[in-house]
Amino acid sequence: MMVPIQYNLRSLWVRKVTTIATALGVTLVIFVFGAAQMLSAGMQRAMKISGRDDTAIVLRDGSDAELSSSFSADFVKLVSERPEVKQGDGDAAVGEIVVVLTVELASGDGISNLMVRGTPPEGYRFRKELKIVSGRMPTPGTSEVIVGKAIHGRFKGVRTGEQFEVRRNRPLKVVGVFSTGGSSYESEVWGDVDVVRTSLGREAVVSSARVRLRDGDQLQAFRSAVEADKRLGLDVMRETAYYEKQSEMTAGFLSGMGIAFAVLLSLAAMIFAAITMNGAVANRTREIGTLRALGFSKLSILTSFVLEAIFLALIGGAAGTALVMLLGMFTFSTMNFQTFSEIVITFHATPGVIISALVFSVVMGLIGGLFPAIRASQVSPIEAMRA
Repeated sequence: MMVPIQYNLRSLWVRKVTTIATALGVTLVIFVFGAAQMLSAGMQRAMKISGRDDTAIVLRDGSDAELSSSFSADFVKLVSERPEVKQGDGDAAVGEIVVVLTVELASGDGISNLMVRGTPPEGYRFRKELKIVSGRMPTPGTSEVIVGKAIHGRFKGVRTGEQFEVRRNRPLKVVGVFSTGGSSYESEVWGDVDVVRTSLGREAVVSSARVRLRDGDQLQAFRSAVEADKRLGLDVMRETAYYEKQSEMTAGFLSGMGIAFAVLLSLAAMIFAAITMNGAVANRTREIGTLRALGFSKLSILTSFVLEAIFLALIGGAAGTALVMLLGMFTFSTMNFQTFSEIVITFHATPGVIISALVFSVVMGLIGGLFPAIRASQVSPIEAMRA
């Protein structure tokens, strides 16, 4: 025979002050835990939607990112002529150069790294998701650039109508702001590939080439052909796989840091929950004795107190989950450890984040309430009735 759940709910209601205090502690833990998970999910989402399954990215052999890659611009035409590549659009392949600049923050709070992408005119057409949200497109062959909406105005000179320098006396003027559906591109500045290369003194080279395949199944044949040509010295990856790899380190760091902090807070929350439940056991000794006298077993008493602790943790867990969902309206700036440039990401809630937060709260309740529940189950009916 199990103790009615109404008994536990009534007990939580009677002890409103301790219930609220314990629930608030769990709420804080779940908020931190959920925020870390949402940041990690936001990083992965921003990177994932940057790539397409029917697009291959070509890098120098041995490079794991565009920033560390460099090869002759002539190779772009060679790889674009492969039979696996979609032809006829004029934008089947684009060679681009990527550089990271150290720029002062507009707030005056120091400096950070800004990624600048030099792309040819067809590079804008290559990405169908590109939209100008204010201003206009840059004029090809000029020092005009457009900036992703996530970092517009974040850096000094990176605002429409302003300018910043790639190198001394090599200014780039911002003429527009673009969006790409929330992808990582929105944390970049885009300008003319030849202007950027000349400013850097790196004429006739590119960091990467993107190639639109006839369909996604052509990747293996394209990769085998390109990588087999030792004169080129190039590596090929599916674009989605490339961006997934780019997100791993930063997403893992954000998630790990948040979980570590949440675990430390959860220890305090579980100790407080255990103290609360121990106090409940001490104050309800006569009630427990009565339940035992009525025929409820030790297991029933133990289960009842464990469930009460779990209910208490779930109250805090639900509140923490509700609060963390509000973070979806905010953005967070962090360093992409693959490119060492700043990336602005949005807190992204997924079903997995919500489920893991609630499961974490249940685990806290279970651990925090187990030992008090064991103590309650050991109460002697006779001694309890004498108390």
